[in-house]
Amino acid sequence: MDFVLTEQQELIRKEVATLARSFAPDYWLEKDRKAEYPWEFVKAFAAGGWLGIIIPEEYGGSGLGVTEASILLHEICAAGAGTSGASPIHFYVFPPMPLIKHGSGALKRRYLPRIATGEIVMSFGVTEPNAGTDTSRIETRAERRGDGFVVHGRKVWNTNARQATHMLLLARTAPRDPARPFTGMTLFFAEFDRSKITVREIEKMGRAAVDSNELFIEGLEIPADNVVGEIGRGFYHLLDSLNPERILTAIEAVGIGRAALERAVQYAKERVVFGRPIGQNQAVAHPLALAWAKLETAELMTMKAAWLFDHGRPCGAEANSAKLVAAEAGFDACDAAVQTHGGYGYAKEFHVERLWREIRLYKIAPISQQMVLNYLSEHVLGLPRSY
Repeated sequence: MDFVLTEQQELIRKEVATLARSFAPDYWLEKDRKAEYPWEFVKAFAAGGWLGIIIPEEYGGSGLGVTEASILLHEICAAGAGTSGASPIHFYVFPPMPLIKHGSGALKRRYLPRIATGEIVMSFGVTEPNAGTDTSRIETRAERRGDGFVVHGRKVWNTNARQATHMLLLARTAPRDPARPFTGMTLFFAEFDRSKITVREIEKMGRAAVDSNELFIEGLEIPADNVVGEIGRGFYHLLDSLNPERILTAIEAVGIGRAALERAVQYAKERVVFGRPIGQNQAVAHPLALAWAKLETAELMTMKAAWLFDHGRPCGAEANSAKLVAAEAGFDACDAAVQTHGGYGYAKEFHVERLWREIRLYKIAPISQQMVLNYLSEHVLGLPRSY
Protein backbone atom coordinates (compact mmCIF):
# COMPACT_ATOMS: atom_id res chain seq x y z
CA MET A 1 0.00 0.00 0.00
CA ASP A 2 1.16 3.51 -0.80
CA PHE A 3 -0.28 6.24 1.42
CA VAL A 4 1.74 9.06 -0.17
CA LEU A 5 0.06 11.55 -2.47
CA THR A 6 1.39 11.72 -6.00
CA GLU A 7 3.27 14.84 -7.06
CA GLN A 8 0.15 16.05 -8.89
CA GLN A 9 -2.10 15.37 -5.90
CA GLU A 10 0.27 17.17 -3.54
CA LEU A 11 0.28 20.15 -5.89
CA ILE A 12 -3.54 20.16 -5.90
CA ARG A 13 -3.56 20.07 -2.11
CA LYS A 14 -1.17 23.00 -1.77
CA GLU A 15 -2.77 25.19 -4.43
CA VAL A 16 -6.32 24.62 -3.21
CA ALA A 17 -5.30 25.22 0.41
CA THR A 18 -3.65 28.50 -0.54
CA LEU A 19 -6.66 29.68 -2.53
CA ALA A 20 -9.23 28.58 0.05
CA ARG A 21 -7.32 30.19 2.93
CA SER A 22 -7.16 33.48 1.05
CA PHE A 23 -10.80 33.84 2.15
CA ALA A 24 -10.59 34.75 5.84
CA PRO A 25 -12.92 33.23 8.47
CA ASP A 26 -14.72 36.56 8.73
CA TYR A 27 -15.72 36.22 5.07
CA TRP A 28 -17.66 33.06 5.94
CA LEU A 29 -19.07 34.60 9.10
CA GLU A 30 -20.45 37.50 7.04
CA LYS A 31 -21.92 35.19 4.39
CA ASP A 32 -23.61 33.18 7.12
CA ARG A 33 -25.00 36.31 8.82
CA LYS A 34 -26.37 37.79 5.61
CA ALA A 35 -27.35 34.49 3.98
CA GLU A 36 -25.39 35.54 0.87
CA TYR A 37 -24.18 33.07 -1.75
CA PRO A 38 -20.33 33.05 -1.85
CA TRP A 39 -20.00 34.12 -5.48
CA GLU A 40 -16.51 35.58 -4.96
CA PHE A 41 -15.31 32.20 -3.71
CA VAL A 42 -16.95 30.26 -6.54
CA LYS A 43 -15.58 32.64 -9.18
CA ALA A 44 -12.08 32.35 -7.72
CA PHE A 45 -12.23 28.58 -8.05
CA ALA A 46 -13.66 28.89 -11.55
CA ALA A 47 -10.78 31.18 -12.54
CA GLY A 48 -8.35 28.59 -11.16
CA GLY A 49 -9.89 25.86 -13.32
CA TRP A 50 -11.01 23.80 -10.32
CA LEU A 51 -14.69 23.45 -11.17
CA GLY A 52 -13.97 21.01 -13.98
CA ILE A 53 -11.77 18.70 -11.93
CA ILE A 54 -13.73 15.55 -12.89
CA ILE A 55 -14.91 16.73 -16.33
CA PRO A 56 -13.05 14.81 -19.09
CA GLU A 57 -10.32 16.81 -20.82
CA GLU A 58 -12.08 16.58 -24.18
CA TYR A 59 -14.89 18.66 -22.66
CA GLY A 60 -12.67 21.30 -21.09
CA GLY A 61 -12.03 19.73 -17.71
CA SER A 62 -9.06 18.16 -15.96
CA GLY A 63 -10.26 14.58 -16.26
CA LEU A 64 -9.21 13.65 -12.74
CA GLY A 65 -10.82 11.25 -10.30
CA VAL A 66 -12.77 11.18 -7.08
CA THR A 67 -9.46 11.01 -5.19
CA GLU A 68 -8.40 14.39 -6.53
CA ALA A 69 -11.89 15.82 -6.01
CA SER A 70 -11.70 14.62 -2.41
CA ILE A 71 -8.41 16.46 -1.91
CA LEU A 72 -10.03 19.59 -3.34
CA LEU A 73 -13.04 19.48 -1.02
CA HIS A 74 -11.01 18.49 2.03
CA GLU A 75 -8.77 21.52 1.70
CA ILE A 76 -11.74 23.84 1.20
CA CYS A 77 -13.32 22.58 4.40
CA ALA A 78 -10.04 22.44 6.35
CA ALA A 79 -9.56 26.13 5.51
CA GLY A 80 -12.66 26.94 7.54
CA ALA A 81 -15.13 27.40 4.67
CA GLY A 82 -17.39 24.67 6.03
CA THR A 83 -20.43 23.63 4.05
CA SER A 84 -20.89 27.28 3.03
CA GLY A 85 -17.83 26.92 0.80
CA ALA A 86 -17.87 23.20 0.09
CA SER A 87 -21.46 22.88 -1.15
CA PRO A 88 -21.17 25.27 -4.12
CA ILE A 89 -18.02 23.47 -5.32
CA HIS A 90 -19.47 20.04 -4.47
CA PHE A 91 -22.21 20.68 -7.03
CA TYR A 92 -19.66 20.91 -9.81
CA VAL A 93 -18.32 17.47 -8.85
CA PHE A 94 -21.22 15.21 -7.88
CA PRO A 95 -24.28 16.02 -10.09
CA PRO A 96 -22.37 15.93 -13.42
CA MET A 97 -21.24 12.32 -12.87
CA PRO A 98 -24.31 10.59 -14.40
CA LEU A 99 -24.06 12.96 -17.36
CA ILE A 100 -20.37 12.09 -17.82
CA LYS A 101 -21.01 8.36 -17.63
CA HIS A 102 -24.41 7.97 -19.31
CA GLY A 103 -25.11 11.13 -21.30
CA SER A 104 -25.13 11.11 -25.08
CA GLY A 105 -22.20 12.63 -26.92
CA ALA A 106 -24.33 15.59 -27.98
CA LEU A 107 -25.55 16.17 -24.42
CA LYS A 108 -22.02 16.11 -23.05
CA ARG A 109 -20.73 18.46 -25.75
CA ARG A 110 -23.55 20.89 -25.05
CA TYR A 111 -23.21 21.08 -21.28
CA LEU A 112 -19.95 19.74 -19.84
CA PRO A 113 -17.69 22.55 -21.12
CA ARG A 114 -20.07 25.10 -19.56
CA ILE A 115 -20.05 23.21 -16.25
CA ALA A 116 -16.25 23.20 -16.27
CA THR A 117 -16.08 26.99 -16.60
CA GLY A 118 -18.81 27.67 -14.04
CA GLU A 119 -21.22 29.12 -16.57
CA ILE A 120 -23.74 26.46 -15.55
CA VAL A 121 -24.80 26.34 -11.90
CA MET A 122 -26.10 22.90 -10.98
CA SER A 123 -28.95 21.79 -8.78
CA PHE A 124 -30.09 18.28 -7.94
CA GLY A 125 -33.75 17.21 -7.85
CA VAL A 126 -34.39 13.74 -6.44
CA THR A 127 -35.77 13.89 -2.86
CA GLU A 128 -39.52 14.44 -2.42
CA PRO A 129 -41.71 15.26 0.59
CA ASN A 130 -43.69 11.99 0.41
CA ALA A 131 -40.84 9.66 -0.56
CA GLY A 132 -37.87 10.45 1.65
CA THR A 133 -35.24 7.71 1.53
CA ASP A 134 -37.50 5.41 -0.51
CA THR A 135 -36.73 6.89 -3.91
CA SER A 136 -38.91 4.30 -5.64
CA ARG A 137 -41.96 6.17 -4.35
CA ILE A 138 -41.27 9.54 -5.94
CA GLU A 139 -44.40 11.05 -7.47
CA THR A 140 -42.97 13.66 -9.84
CA ARG A 141 -43.98 12.51 -13.30
CA ALA A 142 -42.67 13.22 -16.77
CA GLU A 143 -45.26 12.68 -19.50
CA ARG A 144 -44.24 12.15 -23.09
CA ARG A 145 -45.47 14.92 -25.35
CA GLY A 146 -44.27 15.22 -28.94
CA ASP A 147 -40.49 15.48 -29.09
CA GLY A 148 -40.08 15.82 -25.36
CA PHE A 149 -41.51 15.48 -21.88
CA VAL A 150 -43.63 17.66 -19.62
CA VAL A 151 -42.91 17.41 -15.89
CA HIS A 152 -45.24 17.97 -12.93
CA GLY A 153 -44.37 17.40 -9.28
CA ARG A 154 -42.54 18.50 -6.15
CA LYS A 155 -38.98 18.21 -4.90
CA VAL A 156 -37.56 19.08 -1.50
CA TRP A 157 -34.11 19.85 -0.07
CA ASN A 158 -33.04 21.09 -3.45
CA THR A 159 -29.71 22.89 -2.98
CA ASN A 160 -28.73 25.87 -5.16
CA ALA A 161 -32.21 26.35 -6.65
CA ARG A 162 -32.02 30.14 -6.18
CA GLN A 163 -28.79 30.26 -8.17
CA ALA A 164 -29.23 27.31 -10.54
CA THR A 165 -29.30 27.50 -14.30
CA HIS A 166 -29.79 23.72 -14.71
CA MET A 167 -30.96 20.74 -12.71
CA LEU A 168 -30.35 17.01 -12.73
CA LEU A 169 -33.93 15.79 -12.28
CA LEU A 170 -35.34 12.34 -11.55
CA ALA A 171 -38.97 11.77 -12.52
CA ARG A 172 -41.31 8.85 -13.15
CA THR A 173 -41.97 8.05 -16.78
CA ALA A 174 -43.92 4.89 -15.89
CA PRO A 175 -46.07 3.91 -12.90
CA ARG A 176 -44.38 2.18 -9.97
CA ASP A 177 -44.27 -1.60 -10.41
CA PRO A 178 -44.16 -3.29 -6.97
CA ALA A 179 -42.23 -6.18 -8.50
CA ARG A 180 -39.60 -3.82 -9.94
CA PRO A 181 -40.02 -0.58 -7.96
CA PHE A 182 -36.84 1.11 -9.17
CA THR A 183 -37.63 0.86 -12.87
CA GLY A 184 -39.74 3.44 -14.69
CA MET A 185 -37.77 6.45 -13.47
CA THR A 186 -35.85 8.64 -15.90
CA LEU A 187 -33.02 11.10 -15.34
CA PHE A 188 -33.12 14.46 -17.10
CA PHE A 189 -30.63 17.30 -17.49
CA ALA A 190 -33.11 20.15 -17.43
CA GLU A 191 -32.81 23.88 -17.80
CA PHE A 192 -34.10 25.63 -14.68
CA ASP A 193 -37.12 27.35 -16.21
CA ARG A 194 -38.39 29.66 -13.45
CA SER A 195 -41.64 30.28 -15.28
CA LYS A 196 -42.50 26.60 -14.62
CA ILE A 197 -40.67 26.05 -11.31
CA THR A 198 -41.67 27.79 -8.08
CA VAL A 199 -38.93 27.89 -5.47
CA ARG A 200 -39.69 28.13 -1.75
CA GLU A 201 -36.62 28.48 0.45
CA ILE A 202 -36.38 26.39 3.63
CA GLU A 203 -35.03 28.14 6.71
CA LYS A 204 -32.56 25.80 8.37
CA MET A 205 -30.00 25.38 11.14
CA GLY A 206 -26.79 26.01 9.21
CA ARG A 207 -25.30 26.88 5.83
CA ALA A 208 -27.43 29.99 5.43
CA ALA A 209 -25.14 31.14 2.63
CA VAL A 210 -26.26 28.25 0.41
CA ASP A 211 -29.99 27.88 -0.09
CA SER A 212 -32.08 24.74 0.43
CA ASN A 213 -35.50 24.71 -1.17
CA GLU A 214 -38.78 23.05 -1.96
CA LEU A 215 -39.70 23.07 -5.66
CA PHE A 216 -43.15 23.08 -7.22
CA ILE A 217 -42.92 22.02 -10.88
CA GLU A 218 -45.85 22.66 -13.19
CA GLY A 219 -45.50 21.99 -16.90
CA LEU A 220 -41.70 22.01 -17.19
CA GLU A 221 -40.85 21.11 -20.78
CA ILE A 222 -37.73 19.03 -21.39
CA PRO A 223 -36.55 17.92 -24.86
CA ALA A 224 -36.09 14.18 -25.33
CA ASP A 225 -32.44 14.91 -26.18
CA ASN A 226 -31.95 15.91 -22.54
CA VAL A 227 -32.64 12.44 -21.19
CA VAL A 228 -29.53 11.15 -19.43
CA GLY A 229 -29.00 7.52 -20.42
CA GLU A 230 -31.98 5.23 -21.00
CA ILE A 231 -35.61 6.07 -20.39
CA GLY A 232 -36.81 4.17 -17.35
CA ARG A 233 -33.27 3.45 -16.10
CA GLY A 234 -32.65 6.77 -14.38
CA PHE A 235 -32.42 5.38 -10.86
CA TYR A 236 -29.72 2.93 -11.90
CA HIS A 237 -27.77 5.67 -13.68
CA LEU A 238 -28.03 7.71 -10.50
CA LEU A 239 -26.58 4.85 -8.45
CA ASP A 240 -23.26 5.30 -10.24
CA SER A 241 -22.90 8.67 -8.52
CA LEU A 242 -24.07 7.70 -5.02
CA ASN A 243 -20.79 6.16 -3.86
CA PRO A 244 -18.82 9.25 -4.97
CA GLU A 245 -21.35 11.44 -3.16
CA ARG A 246 -20.79 9.50 0.07
CA ILE A 247 -17.02 9.75 -0.38
CA LEU A 248 -17.12 13.49 -1.03
CA THR A 249 -19.40 14.26 1.91
CA ALA A 250 -17.18 12.11 4.13
CA ILE A 251 -14.04 14.02 3.24
CA GLU A 252 -15.89 17.33 3.73
CA ALA A 253 -16.83 16.22 7.24
CA VAL A 254 -13.19 15.37 7.94
CA GLY A 255 -12.08 18.78 6.66
CA ILE A 256 -14.62 20.66 8.75
CA GLY A 257 -13.52 18.69 11.80
CA ARG A 258 -9.90 19.60 11.10
CA ALA A 259 -10.76 23.30 10.79
CA ALA A 260 -12.53 23.25 14.15
CA LEU A 261 -9.73 21.25 15.76
CA GLU A 262 -7.10 23.69 14.47
CA ARG A 263 -8.91 26.60 16.10
CA ALA A 264 -9.47 24.68 19.34
CA VAL A 265 -5.83 23.65 19.65
CA GLN A 266 -4.66 27.23 19.11
CA TYR A 267 -7.14 28.50 21.68
CA ALA A 268 -6.08 25.80 24.18
CA LYS A 269 -2.47 26.96 23.83
CA GLU A 270 -3.24 30.65 24.26
CA ARG A 271 -6.03 30.69 26.84
CA VAL A 272 -4.57 30.93 30.35
CA VAL A 273 -6.73 30.09 33.38
CA PHE A 274 -5.44 29.56 36.92
CA GLY A 275 -1.96 30.48 35.74
CA ARG A 276 -1.60 27.84 33.01
CA PRO A 277 -2.78 27.28 29.43
CA ILE A 278 -5.96 25.23 29.44
CA GLY A 279 -4.41 22.80 26.95
CA GLN A 280 -2.12 21.64 29.75
CA ASN A 281 -5.17 20.08 31.42
CA GLN A 282 -5.94 16.53 30.31
CA ALA A 283 -9.68 17.21 30.45
CA VAL A 284 -9.10 19.65 27.57
CA ALA A 285 -6.20 17.92 25.83
CA HIS A 286 -7.59 14.39 25.68
CA PRO A 287 -10.83 15.18 23.79
CA LEU A 288 -8.78 17.10 21.21
CA ALA A 289 -6.29 14.26 20.86
CA LEU A 290 -9.12 11.75 20.47
CA ALA A 291 -10.76 13.99 17.86
CA TRP A 292 -7.51 14.04 15.87
CA ALA A 293 -7.25 10.24 15.98
CA LYS A 294 -10.85 9.82 14.81
CA LEU A 295 -10.36 12.27 11.94
CA GLU A 296 -7.22 10.47 10.80
CA THR A 297 -9.06 7.14 10.85
CA ALA A 298 -12.02 8.52 8.93
CA GLU A 299 -9.74 10.05 6.30
CA LEU A 300 -8.02 6.71 5.73
CA MET A 301 -11.33 4.95 5.06
CA THR A 302 -12.49 7.80 2.82
CA MET A 303 -9.36 7.79 0.68
CA LYS A 304 -9.49 4.00 0.44
CA ALA A 305 -13.05 4.26 -0.90
CA ALA A 306 -11.96 6.96 -3.37
CA TRP A 307 -9.06 4.80 -4.57
CA LEU A 308 -11.34 1.81 -5.08
CA PHE A 309 -13.84 3.89 -7.07
CA ASP A 310 -11.17 5.42 -9.27
CA HIS A 311 -9.78 1.94 -10.01
CA GLY A 312 -13.17 0.57 -10.99
CA ARG A 313 -13.52 -1.68 -7.98
CA PRO A 314 -16.60 -2.23 -5.79
CA CYS A 315 -16.65 0.33 -3.00
CA GLY A 316 -20.19 0.39 -1.60
CA ALA A 317 -19.19 -0.87 1.84
CA GLU A 318 -16.18 1.43 2.03
CA ALA A 319 -18.00 4.54 0.76
CA ASN A 320 -20.85 4.05 3.21
CA SER A 321 -18.46 3.27 6.08
CA ALA A 322 -16.46 6.39 5.26
CA LYS A 323 -19.56 8.55 5.41
CA LEU A 324 -20.58 6.93 8.71
CA VAL A 325 -17.29 7.35 10.57
CA ALA A 326 -16.43 10.74 9.04
CA ALA A 327 -19.75 12.27 10.07
CA GLU A 328 -19.16 11.08 13.63
CA ALA A 329 -15.51 12.15 13.69
CA GLY A 330 -16.24 15.57 12.21
CA PHE A 331 -19.06 16.23 14.64
CA ASP A 332 -17.02 15.07 17.64
CA ALA A 333 -14.17 17.37 16.62
CA CYS A 334 -16.47 20.37 16.27
CA ASP A 335 -18.19 19.58 19.55
CA ALA A 336 -14.84 19.29 21.33
CA ALA A 337 -13.79 22.60 19.79
CA VAL A 338 -16.90 24.37 21.12
CA GLN A 339 -16.33 22.84 24.55
CA THR A 340 -12.66 23.88 24.55
CA HIS A 341 -13.68 27.49 23.92
CA GLY A 342 -16.13 27.36 26.82
CA GLY A 343 -18.60 30.22 26.66
CA TYR A 344 -16.75 31.72 23.71
CA GLY A 345 -17.48 28.56 21.75
CA TYR A 346 -21.10 29.68 21.76
CA ALA A 347 -20.16 33.07 20.29
CA LYS A 348 -20.23 33.46 16.51
CA GLU A 349 -17.06 35.57 16.40
CA PHE A 350 -14.92 32.55 17.38
CA HIS A 351 -16.18 30.64 14.30
CA VAL A 352 -16.45 27.14 15.83
CA GLU A 353 -20.15 27.77 16.50
CA ARG A 354 -20.81 27.97 12.74
CA LEU A 355 -18.77 24.86 12.03
CA TRP A 356 -20.69 22.98 14.74
CA ARG A 357 -24.03 23.93 13.13
CA GLU A 358 -22.84 23.00 9.67
CA ILE A 359 -21.24 19.65 10.56
CA ARG A 360 -24.51 18.39 12.06
CA LEU A 361 -25.93 17.95 8.56
CA TYR A 362 -23.53 15.10 7.75
CA LYS A 363 -25.26 12.73 10.17
CA ILE A 364 -28.44 13.19 8.12
CA ALA A 365 -27.40 13.76 4.51
CA PRO A 366 -26.97 12.50 1.90
CA ILE A 367 -28.01 9.38 3.80
CA SER A 368 -28.68 9.01 7.51
CA GLN A 369 -26.36 7.10 9.81
CA GLN A 370 -29.15 4.60 10.43
CA MET A 371 -29.58 3.86 6.73
CA VAL A 372 -25.84 3.33 6.39
CA LEU A 373 -26.00 0.78 9.19
CA ASN A 374 -28.94 -0.89 7.46
CA TYR A 375 -26.84 -1.14 4.29
CA LEU A 376 -23.85 -2.61 6.10
CA SER A 377 -26.03 -5.04 8.08
CA GLU A 378 -27.60 -6.40 4.92
CA HIS A 379 -24.90 -6.15 2.25
CA VAL A 380 -21.77 -6.75 4.31
CA LEU A 381 -22.90 -8.91 7.22
CA GLY A 382 -25.61 -10.77 5.31
CA LEU A 383 -28.30 -10.08 7.91
CA PRO A 384 -32.00 -10.02 6.92
CA ARG A 385 -33.23 -6.78 5.39
CA SER A 386 -34.87 -4.66 8.09
CA TYR A 387 -37.12 -2.46 5.97
